Amino acid sequence: MRKTGPIIIVVIGILALIVDFYPRFSLPGGPDGGSRRIETKLGLDLEGGLRVEYLVQPVEDRTPGPADLAVIRNIVERRVNQYGVSEPIVTTQGSDRVVVEIPGVDDPEAVRQLVGQTGRLDFVPIPVNETPPVDGTQIDLGKWPPLFSGDQVESATIGTNETGARTVDFILRGGGADSGAELFARHTRDHVGEYFAIALDSFVISAPRINQEIPTGQVQISSGGLGGFPQQEAENLVTVLKFGSLPFPILEISNENVSATLGREFLTRSLVAGAIGILLVMAFMIIHYRLPGVVASAALIYYTLVVFAIFRLVPVTLTLAGIAGFVLSVGMAVDANILIFERSREELRLGKSLPAAIEAGFARAWTSILDSNVSSLITATILFLFGSSVIKGFALVLIIGVLTSMFSAITLTRTILRIIVAQDWARKARLYGVAESEFVARPSGRSALRGEARGRV
Repeated sequence: MRKTGPIIIVVIGILALIVDFYPRFSLPGGPDGGSRRIETKLGLDLEGGLRVEYLVQPVEDRTPGPADLAVIRNIVERRVNQYGVSEPIVTTQGSDRVVVEIPGVDDPEAVRQLVGQTGRLDFVPIPVNETPPVDGTQIDLGKWPPLFSGDQVESATIGTNETGARTVDFILRGGGADSGAELFARHTRDHVGEYFAIALDSFVISAPRINQEIPTGQVQISSGGLGGFPQQEAENLVTVLKFGSLPFPILEISNENVSATLGREFLTRSLVAGAIGILLVMAFMIIHYRLPGVVASAALIYYTLVVFAIFRLVPVTLTLAGIAGFVLSVGMAVDANILIFERSREELRLGKSLPAAIEAGFARAWTSILDSNVSSLITATILFLFGSSVIKGFALVLIIGVLTSMFSAITLTRTILRIIVAQDWARKARLYGVAESEFVARPSGRSALRGEARGRV
């Protein structure tokens, strides 16, 4: 690791600079399997976005209640925020309204694609003498009765088949003769070679062919194209399978662009305040810890560049809460360096050589650093799994920041200090905040406290 560590650090740093500052950088995974541009996404409070209002419609003699609205709100939020990073605001109003606000979007059609058709998800057998329907076409559910509905889907993910092609995998619920797994097992046993359609509000989302009996309820859908499903198409199908069914249909009744609640000026002030805070922290580290403080400040700059690159790659939607999570993670990164440097000073005062004291300082501080960061990661993970969209954004930023700070505080700082303490100019007591009377340079090129130099041969 001592030989490969500097190489890894340099490579990560170069990649971070490219992602941060190269304006035309893009990655695969865009619409229709193309590329997507890397950019910094800001939240509703800092940039604004689109507000869409939906009307929850009654079905036959049933009208939606508060519990139904809560279910619809949760499903819609999961649809538009399936990766937990876009930070939409989804709320209910009155007894029959659901409002969706999405940052950085000004095209209503983009929201419709995220929310999708909003009614019933059905699995429909296609008779053997009928032409398989094309995706996007509407079918007559009265003529082709569904086998079961979307509430029988237990989970759905993107997978690969034996050739490495991208597929969509989902699991049907079991547990009885009328369960989706059992109904599908009987149907596929008797209809190998035929087609069945996955339809949302009677519009076909996918119409795969049954290649073999599926007795376990574990279904894999593959595409005939080279490499399987395009990434975006696979993601859309997974979203439909996971979050397709609503207890009541909803109808879009209005959409409008909304301005930022805080605005660019507030963002600028927040960034300036954060920069001043970081500079003050760096000044303290340099004044109090001297040379190790300079190294820690360089590691903090490196940390900031890497975290920002990760934010752009994911991409993370930055809100005021997200910025607060980032600043908190900066404090934790500095806290780790303080523990390390204080332990190193103690080891120097005990008479160890400079390189040995640095290594011992990292070793002694590691347990405390690990415990504090793991506890923070556990808390942030709970917030991400069970919090609202804004809380999820704060938690995600904190998780990224904590993980990156562990890398910068342990790997980066240690690597730089190892290189520095091997240099002749770095073997001076004042560079480490240790009294000159306690610190001497050994002829071997190592440094130790004067008491150890007198007490040993």
